[in-house]
Amino acid sequence: MLPKRKPHYKFPLIPITLFATFFSFLFLYYYYAKRDSHFTEYSQTKSHTLQCSSQALALSEKFMWYAPHSGFSNQLSEFKHAVLIAGILNRTLVVPPILDHHAVALGSCPKFRVVEPNHIRFSVWDHVIQLLRGGRYVSIAEIIDISSLVSSSLVRVIDLRDFVSIWCGISLDLACNNDPKSQSSVSESLKQCGSLLSGFHGNIAKCIYAINEDCRTTVWTYHVDGHEDGMLDSFQPDEQLKQRKKISYVRRRRDVFRTLGPGSKVESASMLAFGSLFSAPYKGSESYIDIHESHQDQRFLSLMEKIKFLPYVPEVMNAGKEFAKTTIKAPFLCAQLRLLDGQFKNHHKATFDGLRQKLVSLMQKGHLPIHIFVMTDLQRNNWTGTYLGDLTGDAHNYKVHFLREDDQLVMQAAKKLTTAGYGQRFIPNSDSRIGKKYCSNQILPDVLLYVEQTVCSCASLGFIGTPGSTIAENIELMRKFGSCSS
Repeated sequence: MLPKRKPHYKFPLIPITLFATFFSFLFLYYYYAKRDSHFTEYSQTKSHTLQCSSQALALSEKFMWYAPHSGFSNQLSEFKHAVLIAGILNRTLVVPPILDHHAVALGSCPKFRVVEPNHIRFSVWDHVIQLLRGGRYVSIAEIIDISSLVSSSLVRVIDLRDFVSIWCGISLDLACNNDPKSQSSVSESLKQCGSLLSGFHGNIAKCIYAINEDCRTTVWTYHVDGHEDGMLDSFQPDEQLKQRKKISYVRRRRDVFRTLGPGSKVESASMLAFGSLFSAPYKGSESYIDIHESHQDQRFLSLMEKIKFLPYVPEVMNAGKEFAKTTIKAPFLCAQLRLLDGQFKNHHKATFDGLRQKLVSLMQKGHLPIHIFVMTDLQRNNWTGTYLGDLTGDAHNYKVHFLREDDQLVMQAAKKLTTAGYGQRFIPNSDSRIGKKYCSNQILPDVLLYVEQTVCSCASLGFIGTPGSTIAENIELMRKFGSCSS
């Protein structure tokens, strides 16, 4: 049996929780103040100066982009939805970078309190420029292996950096240039491009169609006959919410192909711009995207099957497998403990209880010491006085393993990933651009989270995840699809 522990381990986390709450407040204040100031700046761009370049209009390709946000797992979910919709509409998907955790926020669909689509698009554009200038731009296609999608021609993709170079006529290399003489003109060009892609001044014929419907009014569907198009969704704001928030939204189900596909007013637009593509089940419906497999189109069904699970690229997978094989070197349990962020910071006891119960079960089987791989947002020097501290202090019964960003294995994975160039996905007839690198100031990407998830997918003694965490959900998906053994 596990030794009884006094509940003193909670107390060292109290100041951490207070600090987290304080800084969360500062973040929200800064985010919305900064967003509003940038929105004013972008909205002052003269609409008559905004137009597609002749080069963009001459392209036979039709494109689609969207505005990812929140943490990586949410961004991955949105990417899957984007792949699906781009495939349905036969548009080339503009692949975005991975945004910093919560650099861009959406809000709450169930509470009908979300950022407007044009606001969130310009927030994403603004953050993209920050990533480029800081040398931290990493395409999601550099982390997620989309080779099966591209090789099967189920969807066409292009890296955002190449798209902007072609469509706006701007080399994003210039965004990394610190020469004061050129910064002014570059900033103005970037502002023009961002304003155009964000749809600030409405739709521009044959150039851009910006979707300004969001989860407050729309649920996107897809059916052969479009039979749900225009129907009321089952989830609507209740009367109490309408009165308290003074809102009058009506949610309707819209068929994405009938509304945005061939024969629609959107068809001629070179660019189709969505806002958020995040969706989640809620009260018997979906918050924004409700596209499922009840379809007879074989190409669509193949696409649905492939996006169920998109693995990490080999550089990430190999690093995680190597750590499990050469460092842990024994059957192990993985514990994903999210303790400091959002809703999770007030549920430390519940988070630890699942781990404690699993360890009791393993101890009864007599295999000691029990090897445990821990991935957590609680810094290692703050484990003292917590249940994690108890485990590391009991070397007879437990062997605790963890990874850090500066570990050699993680650093090597980042270096290999940087040289692989998975982010370079190009439209037809652009072979001369393949392998092009951007910005000489590029720093090594942070791949710790992805390597940790891979290690957890290899845990043969089981997995304990934080309830409600999308990271835990992704690890469960990796384990379901046997990513460690593939």
